[in-house]
Parts: sequence; structure tokens; C-alpha cells
Amino acid sequence: MEKRDTTVRPEATTVQPELGFGFMRLPKNPDGSDEYDVSLITQLVDYYLSSGFSYFDTAYVYDNGDSERVLKTVLTDRYSRSAFRLTDKLPVWVMGPERDMITVFETSLNRCGVEYFDTYLLHGLNKTFYEMSQNLGAWDYVKAEKERGRIKRIGFSFHDEPALLDKILNEHPETEMVQLQINYADWNNDNIRARECYEVVRAHGLPVYVMEPVKGGRLAALPHDIRAPFTRINESASAASWAFRFVAELDGVACVLSGMNSFDQMEDNVNTFTSLKPLSKDEHEAIEEVTHILGALSTVPCTQCRYCVDTCPQGFEIPALIKTLNDYLTFQTKAPCQREYNMGLARNGDAATCLACGNCEAHCPQHINIVAVMKQIGELFG
Repeated sequence: MEKRDTTVRPEATTVQPELGFGFMRLPKNPDGSDEYDVSLITQLVDYYLSSGFSYFDTAYVYDNGDSERVLKTVLTDRYSRSAFRLTDKLPVWVMGPERDMITVFETSLNRCGVEYFDTYLLHGLNKTFYEMSQNLGAWDYVKAEKERGRIKRIGFSFHDEPALLDKILNEHPETEMVQLQINYADWNNDNIRARECYEVVRAHGLPVYVMEPVKGGRLAALPHDIRAPFTRINESASAASWAFRFVAELDGVACVLSGMNSFDQMEDNVNTFTSLKPLSKDEHEAIEEVTHILGALSTVPCTQCRYCVDTCPQGFEIPALIKTLNDYLTFQTKAPCQREYNMGLARNGDAATCLACGNCEAHCPQHINIVAVMKQIGELFG
């Protein structure tokens, strides 16, 4: 097949951030099979590129590698390399005797069908994964690949505290961009601390690339009573458009990622980003009101301290399981929460198999009845 030849648009500026196409949650065939809907994904890619956007984001671990494979089929096999920019990621936690950094990097290049990545990220850095990246020599490796021309820009995605983020940026001035989870629900959240992390990156003068702007789809599917402050101002605007406009007007945001898996989502997001305008005072107040409503919902007061994980004989990632429950209690949308739970089973374990030993409760500073919570999670998602 002859590849289409089109021109990539310039790097987005802080004035007009770009809509990025995230290949993390790809649609499956409507017949209920586990096969990807390649026809629909192809249409989405074509519409996205024809609308003037060009930034694609994937990762070695997404969909067990299928994200990269599908991307090759619908994008790199059909378009010239100059038509798009591609970001991929190095997951340090998968390294072992049979998987080193070179193998992972080469595998991603081959799966995607490209000779270089425009941006290559150290994936999902937190305290543990940062220490692993240091011990593995991951920073030196990506710098060497950049010198070889197989990486054009180095960065990392991040999920931890602002102090660690500042430490990483001080220790690795070769960083050229940072991908952060930012949305209005997490902006002042005590666990995510999105605002503080954003401010750290901007203090270092780096561009911010936003992931989870609609919190895995949850802010795009708000119940009617929660989104009432929005509809009072604009009945026709989608809930997603409010979330995108919130992050798009932040100084230094170069790109906002969205895992678009339907044509309605694609059209709505493209319309939002091709006609961006700053939020008014009344609109900011409406977002604050919705954020307050979301924050007042009854959720499990887990602080992610992880004392429970250290004492669990089954090694359950209890905070991650509780987060999934809290997302459900907050947004009342089970499908994305079920997907999140199912994707994390290999790492988190099935809550329904909890031994109810109580070791976790003895070490919980918040005095949470974790055994009962695990039972609730198991009944909901198991």
C-alpha cells in the first residue's frame, strides 16, 4: 500500500496546545469479540490527521503490546513518517533476565514499524521506578539512543510527589518534557497533587504534556446531578469539553492526550481544540462547584501510604484496588472502573481472594476496615 504523504503540523505552543491521540484504550469489535476494531481505529486516525493534529502516544506495555501493533497497521503502514509524531515509553519494571532495555526498545521500534521515536519516555516514574531507572542506567541508555538518532527527545511520565519530581529534574537536566496526570478533579487532590507537580515542571521551564485530562473517561461521563453547574451555563457543551478547556489554558501545556475510542469522542474533542477559548469567571466557578461536589462524595479515606502492602501475605496492591473503588463511588461509571480493575489483576490481585487476615488493618494509620473494603471491591468487580 502506498503511504499517504502529508505534512506534520509544527510543535504545539503554550498558546494553542495540541490534541494528542493516546493509544491506550483502543475500541474492540462491536460483536463482543476480543479483537480490535481496526476499521474504526483507522477512521479515527484519518479524521484526526485530516483535522491538523499529529501527536500519537503509545507504550510497550499497553494492551500487552497490541497498542503498538495496531498503531503500525492503522498509522505507520499507511502514512509517511513525516506525517506524524510518535511517543513511546520504557517500562523499567518489566526488566529481567529475558528482557533488557535494548530488547524492549528494539521491540517497540519493530512493533510500531518506525526507525526512531520523536519522544521516548521513562514510563510512570515514582520513587520505586526512579530508583530502578537509576540502577539500570536507563538515563544513560536513552541519551545514547538519542545520540544515535533513534530518539529525538527525552522525557518521562510521572506519578508521585512534587519533591521527587523536583529531585529528578535537578538530577537529570537532559529531560526535555514531562507528562503529568492533570485534570480539575485532581488539581488540588491531596494524593495526586497535580497543581504542585505542574508548578514544579514549569519552574524548570519545561513543557507539560497532559495525560488523564478526563480521568480515564470519568469526567466525560458525569451523572446529570453532578454536571448541573455546567449545563446551567451551556447545555450543549459536553462534559469532556469542560475538562479539556481546563487543562488547555494552563501555561506551558503543549499537548493534551485523549484515548479516543469512538467517532463521537473524536469529533467532540477535535471541535473543542479547533475552537479553544479561555474559561470565563463563571465557567471557572462552575468547575469549582463540580469539583466540590465530587470531593464531597463518600469514599474510602486511603492516603496511599502503602503500610498495608508491606504486611499483606498475598502482596496485594491494596491502595490501587481502593482507588478503583473510589473512582466508582465518585463517578458511578462502572465500565471504566471494571476495565481498570481487570487490567490490574496481574499486579493487584483479585480482591475476592483476600484472606481476611487483618494484617493490613493493624498497620493502617487511617483505621480503615480494609477487610470489609476488599470484600466490597471483590463483590463489585470480581
